[in-house]
Amino acid sequence: MGEIAVLDRRESVRHGRRLEYFTIAWNTVEGLIAVVAGLIAGSISLVGFGIDSFIEVTSGSVLLWRMSVDARVRDRERNEKRALKVVGICFLALAAYIAYESATDLWSKRPPEHSIPGIILACVSLVVMPLLSRAKRRIGLELGSAAMRADAKQTEFCTYLSAILLGGLLLNAIFGLWWADPVAGLIMVPIISKEGLEGLQGKACEECGIK
Repeated sequence: MGEIAVLDRRESVRHGRRLEYFTIAWNTVEGLIAVVAGLIAGSISLVGFGIDSFIEVTSGSVLLWRMSVDARVRDRERNEKRALKVVGICFLALAAYIAYESATDLWSKRPPEHSIPGIILACVSLVVMPLLSRAKRRIGLELGSAAMRADAKQTEFCTYLSAILLGGLLLNAIFGLWWADPVAGLIMVPIISKEGLEGLQGKACEECGIK
């Protein structure tokens, strides 16, 4: 039975690695498209969404490293907490950037251009992110990994950002509501900040329970 359990865990680790490789590849492409399209259109919510994708690349890389030392139980807890803190700092920096740029755009009444690539990207992300989050959550449960569950939560959180982004872009494109884009950015700020603070405090580790 012990050997079967070890083999099952190794298979779960391999599956988890495949998910993280996909996460890194997807978010790299997504981030590049979002940032370029956002800069062209002058959309702070689209640029912020792209930067968040690059943070997800960092998170995915950390998870790959964590799974490479899965057998070292004593180091696993320390490494997971360190990883959460690094990602937490990235999220707080992103929240500060989006808040500043969104407030500046509202103050100066600077309207963004319409962004069809951004709308398409947000729609695709709304389909992909929930499926990826569900798969990561299942692997996190199989491995008893707080870090993997936290990563699944971050992927799910990207779904919310995609919906907010899509709403802002559509309101601007269809109704010409220029302020919808910076407002969408400001709506993202408390969500991103909450994730960042929880990462710094290691709450994800405490809530999920590291095994």
